[in-house]
Amino acid sequence: MAETPYPPSRPDDDPGQSHSVQPAATTPETSRPTSTNPPAQTCPQTLPLDTNTPITTIYLTFSTPLPKANNTSSSSPQCCPPQAPPPEECPDLSKYTNPTTWPPRKKYTLLLLSCIATFLTAYTAGSYSPPQHLLLRTLSGASSTTDILTGITSFCLGFGLAPMFLAPFSEMNGRYPVFVISGFVYVLFEAVCGVVDSLAGMVIARMMVGIGASVFSTMVGGVISDIWDKEERNTPMALFAGSVIMGTGAGPLVGAYMAFRWDEPSAEDDSAGGLGAKWRWVFWHQVIMGAVLMFFLVIWFKESRGSVLLSRKARKLNEWYARLEEAGFYGVWVVEEGAELKRVRWIVKEDEERSSIGKMIAISVTRPFGMLFTEPVVFFFSLYVAFAWGILYLTFGCIPLVFHRQYGWDLEKGGRVFLALIVGAILSTILSIWQERILYHPQWRAVVPGEEGPTDDEEKGEQSDAVVQTGTSEDDDEEKRTPPLSSASSTTSSASSMIEATSSTSKFWPFMRRRFPAQAPEARLYFTCLTSTLLPIGMFLFGFTARPHVHWIVPCIGITLAAMGILSVYLAVFNYLADTYHKYASSALAAQSFCRNALGGVFPLITASMVHNLGEAKAIGMLGGIATALTVVPWVLVFFGETIRARSPFASELSKRG
Repeated sequence: MAETPYPPSRPDDDPGQSHSVQPAATTPETSRPTSTNPPAQTCPQTLPLDTNTPITTIYLTFSTPLPKANNTSSSSPQCCPPQAPPPEECPDLSKYTNPTTWPPRKKYTLLLLSCIATFLTAYTAGSYSPPQHLLLRTLSGASSTTDILTGITSFCLGFGLAPMFLAPFSEMNGRYPVFVISGFVYVLFEAVCGVVDSLAGMVIARMMVGIGASVFSTMVGGVISDIWDKEERNTPMALFAGSVIMGTGAGPLVGAYMAFRWDEPSAEDDSAGGLGAKWRWVFWHQVIMGAVLMFFLVIWFKESRGSVLLSRKARKLNEWYARLEEAGFYGVWVVEEGAELKRVRWIVKEDEERSSIGKMIAISVTRPFGMLFTEPVVFFFSLYVAFAWGILYLTFGCIPLVFHRQYGWDLEKGGRVFLALIVGAILSTILSIWQERILYHPQWRAVVPGEEGPTDDEEKGEQSDAVVQTGTSEDDDEEKRTPPLSSASSTTSSASSMIEATSSTSKFWPFMRRRFPAQAPEARLYFTCLTSTLLPIGMFLFGFTARPHVHWIVPCIGITLAAMGILSVYLAVFNYLADTYHKYASSALAAQSFCRNALGGVFPLITASMVHNLGEAKAIGMLGGIATALTVVPWVLVFFGETIRARSPFASELSKRG
């Protein structure tokens, strides 16, 4: 069914009327109410309704059965035949269905668009570094390549801060308008980068590009959480994370080719004031790709935030009821103990509980920093993923420099090494999907009589449902109870019999269920304890084998392994914080996003100095040592995560509520 987003609004109740809020019944959603009365034998003799009849307000959910509208004039007895047909039938409500029940084709269309957008924004971040020497010759006010690289820093600054201000607007108005408006900002200022001729102008333009691009990274996790249940979410999240690393590798790969081939502008280019220089196509080809993406986003991207869809559905119904009443048809047939005619208006609980936009922005900006310095889990995971992201951004300058110093490669040939990042992203994405399937192995997740199961706190962790940078409330989660297609938690009786039979002869699965329960939030970290070691291993391999007498493929393998480790850390941080902090997850993830982009913006500025002053082995080896120390973070949480969560004011509050 086609989905067309409409601007959200609060239900339009008649002013001056008395109201009473009633919870809605929770039965399977009906498609469209009809304008017919209930059967005559059940029709009560009630007084006719009019404008003086009080209005009853009812909370609307996706599972609320919609009552039948009255088709009898308010001036007539309720059981008499209608004097005239109602003015119109119920409007089409198929546009406002629960996103978790959308058909797979529709879900994967949104995922494809989101991943392409994420790829392009990561591509933009990486493609800026290769033409730094050309920018130095062109931009006034720049005296060194370090000055030029502040464009990466300003990009990361906008990328890290913007979602804190944009998240409340996404919560109130939905994903679609935030995506579209931010996308146009991204394309517009990417075009500005292609014509600007001063360093100050480039730095400002790059910040605006980062602001526009930020939603295509931070809020894509929210879209994934909107349309997939927790048990189904790992594969889409792995594809999303993989697109980030692949874009980060593809940007400098293509940018290095363009910068090397168009290094020397022609005399005609110079006579055009530099605006016709071929190297400016480093920016202009991204403008073209961004414009094509925006065309498809405007047409194919659909609103996915459940509370916003419910608000639009409530508004549509209330407007229809108002038009019926204007024509003299009052009330709907509410079935409780019997059929009763009432004047009804629908409201959405999230709209009632939502604060003002100013307060929401204040919370969105301040709470992440509060959690960063009061929650050990948030602090150390933010530190870990920030360092990993810094290493990723360090490769922009480190890879061409190291391969030039050790192998004498030019910029174009050195840029080809970024293919190793892309290969690492592909391999790690496949590995992440496979790991999740192992985690949902029926023998691991089963509850076998006589075995000690997961604690209550771990069971509550299984119910978590959070959104990156969007502040999804717990009430949204109540609308997402449809059974997941790939969930292994609903084990059949035959599988249970097999488990009981094998448990008597095998001690492995009972041990795993007892010591490493698959339902605990820490289950997201079991495999990360191993795969995160690929980051320091890859860095040591890259730093110590980049030598003229060692084949170039060896350090390239190190880069591939490091990319796999970075992706595994990024994916684990998102999943674990979402599972642990539930409705506060957006703030926890905002904290790590800010730290991640802060270090990502700083590392490119110090790359050349580190390599020149310390040498490849010492510089990269030192960073590998820090990465080795940080690999202890997932291990500590696996063994002591429950204790740490019990001492967390945010996690313990959610545990008590659960």
